[in-house]
Amino acid sequence: MELYEIKSGLEKAHLFIKEACQYLDIAGKEREIDYLTHQTLKEDFWQDASHAKQLYHQLSTYKKIVETYHELEEKLTSLEETFLLVKETEDDEFSQILEEDYLSYQQLQQAFEKEMLLSGPYDHLNVLIDIHPGAGGTESQDWAEMLYRMYTRYSQEKGFKIEVQDYLDGEEAGIKSVSFLVKGEHAYGHFKSEKGVHRLVRISPFDANKRRHTSFASVDVTPQFEEESLEVELKNEDIRIDTYRASGAGGQHINKTDSAIRITHLPTNIVVTCQSQRSQIQNREQAIKMLKSKLYQLELEKKEQALHAIKGEAKSIEWGSQIRSYVFQPYSLVKDVRSRYETSDVQGVMDGHLDDFVYAYLKWMLQKEDRDEAE
Repeated sequence: MELYEIKSGLEKAHLFIKEACQYLDIAGKEREIDYLTHQTLKEDFWQDASHAKQLYHQLSTYKKIVETYHELEEKLTSLEETFLLVKETEDDEFSQILEEDYLSYQQLQQAFEKEMLLSGPYDHLNVLIDIHPGAGGTESQDWAEMLYRMYTRYSQEKGFKIEVQDYLDGEEAGIKSVSFLVKGEHAYGHFKSEKGVHRLVRISPFDANKRRHTSFASVDVTPQFEEESLEVELKNEDIRIDTYRASGAGGQHINKTDSAIRITHLPTNIVVTCQSQRSQIQNREQAIKMLKSKLYQLELEKKEQALHAIKGEAKSIEWGSQIRSYVFQPYSLVKDVRSRYETSDVQGVMDGHLDDFVYAYLKWMLQKEDRDEAE
């Protein structure tokens, strides 16, 4: 690696450190760490276990951010000293050390940048995902199943755990709907980019004439809020609870009892279903929790319009409303219409390699917030 490349990289690193300090409010987080640490030392700290757990999580998150930031600062200072030494002496051994340390610094900075992008107030939570095919019957139902497979692969790649809450097979192929919970650190942060309508263009495997078809499917993404934080009151007259016979995987008992639950919130027409648990009571409890999370998110979107991290635009499942296009034929291209990120590796994307799209979206959102603030 040439010396001028490292010099340019160090200048960019300086700019990154400056921007990170402002964006993350490092001084404010250090004050908050002192305050939270003081709170944990109080005798009555554990009287409210739920609140104590939230404080500990916040304290741990802030500490990790601040410690990594200062580590980057120190390593950058050390790199600059080595750079000046190499520039003055032109020593080959020092040049090798400089290059190795610089590459190591780049990796640390990239990892920290991703942490910055996942520092939203709800990014650390688990996430509930619903996939629904658009008009088009078998074509769209098959597309919905392909998206479900893509998200399953991505979850496996990230080390997340998936719990299927409800699964309804298509009549000929694919799925009519699927609802699943993804559990893992920053699960919501990694999946919030997927909320919206996804468009597929391909030669249909269901068309004997091999014509090109366009299909749509919608993906809804909701953070699974901590139950203690859900300030949602459900009135009996506002909900309708239906039971039905569960289907799909889950053991022999699942096809013998009317254990599945569907809850409709009448004022908003939000519908949640659950058949993953072994009893009707358990399914009802899980469905209530899912409904509360959706209603809580809806209230946040109404009251806090500036909270772009969880704000979603309601779009119909049709032309012109998609957030991402997947073209299989006549050429290969996946393109996100928001961040403008694109790739020709369609198969890789469908196999769950979504990180590039996820982080491109998070960077786009960050830039969008900066533009909105400037206005």
